[in-house]
Amino acid sequence: MNRKVVSVRNPWWKGASIYQIYPRSFCDSNADGIGDLNGIHAKLSYIADLGVEAIWISPFFKSPMMDFGYDISDYRKVDPVFGNLADFKRLLKEAHRLGLKVIIDQVLSHTSDQHAWFEESRSSKSNARSDWYVWADSKPDGSAPNNWLSLFGGQAWTWDSRRQQYYLHNFLNSQPDLNYHNPEVRQAQLDNVKFWLELGIDGFRFDVVNFYYHDQKLTDNPARKVNELKALSVSSDNPYSRQRHEHDITQLENLPFLEELRGLLNAYGDTTSIGEISDDSPLQTMATYTSGGDKLHMAYTFDLLTPEFSADYIRNIIRNTEASIGDGWPCWAASNHDVIRHNSRWGNEQCASFAKMTLALLMSMRGSVCIYQGDELGLPQANVPYESLKDPYGFPFWPEYQGRDGCRTPMPWDGSAGAGFSDGTPWLPISDEHRILSVEAQIAGTDSVLAFSRRLLEWRKSQPALVYGDLSLNENDGDVVSWIRSCERQKILVVINTGAIEQDYELLHSGDIISQNLGFTVHLERGNIKLAAFQAVYIELND
Repeated sequence: MNRKVVSVRNPWWKGASIYQIYPRSFCDSNADGIGDLNGIHAKLSYIADLGVEAIWISPFFKSPMMDFGYDISDYRKVDPVFGNLADFKRLLKEAHRLGLKVIIDQVLSHTSDQHAWFEESRSSKSNARSDWYVWADSKPDGSAPNNWLSLFGGQAWTWDSRRQQYYLHNFLNSQPDLNYHNPEVRQAQLDNVKFWLELGIDGFRFDVVNFYYHDQKLTDNPARKVNELKALSVSSDNPYSRQRHEHDITQLENLPFLEELRGLLNAYGDTTSIGEISDDSPLQTMATYTSGGDKLHMAYTFDLLTPEFSADYIRNIIRNTEASIGDGWPCWAASNHDVIRHNSRWGNEQCASFAKMTLALLMSMRGSVCIYQGDELGLPQANVPYESLKDPYGFPFWPEYQGRDGCRTPMPWDGSAGAGFSDGTPWLPISDEHRILSVEAQIAGTDSVLAFSRRLLEWRKSQPALVYGDLSLNENDGDVVSWIRSCERQKILVVINTGAIEQDYELLHSGDIISQNLGFTVHLERGNIKLAAFQAVYIELND
């Protein structure tokens, strides 16, 4: 069912707000303690009422769940824990009826070791798929082919007794890396992407999009120099951060494949793609991968997914992005399923004003925006005790790093024992702090984070400068960040107090405040703006 290509000046994805759903933890429809597709279907009206343009659903494909869906054993089947393909089709139809676009995750760089491709590939050195994964002989002393490391800890190589060779895995040893130097692999993955496009989905989020290719010479990665800036999304406790990843990821051969992907997407109309980039030079890679209109539509890095948060840090991100992005397009996120929730990570988890301010900040930057489930409630990170830990990433680095379970706990819909998420026993424990901040607890209040999120998302859609306009950073100092967003139809001055005390800001432009209904505490007196702690103001400029 090829859809007609539609030419639009400002496509729907440019400046869109996208709601990320982690399906295991969103809503459980059958009381098994695990969220599913029918649970998502039941909550689509809630998402539509938020005012977002699209949903992004994390993997729901057939999987042994060693990495909870990011280890796929069949790209075209829904895992029974989430439902079946008919359930997905119903969800897709209802989302479209409500005006929501649907983006799904695609994990193209690796598969599960239980995928039929890998089972065949490991069976011998001469089978039809023997070269579909990255295999290499040992060194003469029996050790691994090189010094590459797994992001999840230890070597990136595992010995296979059947092949009498090592295979590469950037993550768990149950997630073998595909060999993208093989054209049959590339075509097989393009065919899997096409399968979902034929069903009518609106786009993809491509997991670790810069991990597809590796250096065929298997050259050792150099050590990271002392005090060298670490841009990768791993803690300093992880040995992975001690290397410069010059040869295992972000290879030049990736660009032609991204062009192939874009060509396929273009054949299905007004679709989109979001790439996840974890790299030593993330902004540069994002610019390269989204430039020219022939690769990814947009990409996000981990620049806002780190513990760092200050006005200077935000200014630096914006300055560097605007200097490097060119004609590319960023997609911003402050939280997702892989990192500590930003209200805790940035140190103000008990402050509703801080939660509102960070959402306003995110929505004011140039680019599209991903909102992780619970961001609209101001959820803090949940504390998951070691005995309840599920994430394989957490075990080897505990307790300095406690894994990703704390950001993956079930969505709190009400204050009941199962938080309205499940009538069974939830797969991860639900925090009492989250029950207090449930949808039910906030939905009737006009001053809640949820009420604010709804106002902000709906209001932003009516401000073209904030959706797709250019950005010009004001180089001021202190806790206040400010910039001007502008397009042909509108020019808006954005002023945000990221600090915990009241701040003054001198207004050098003529204009009118247009954000009164958002609920921020702001006073304008004789060209001077007074912003209370964690507040923002939007001024439509006349000049």
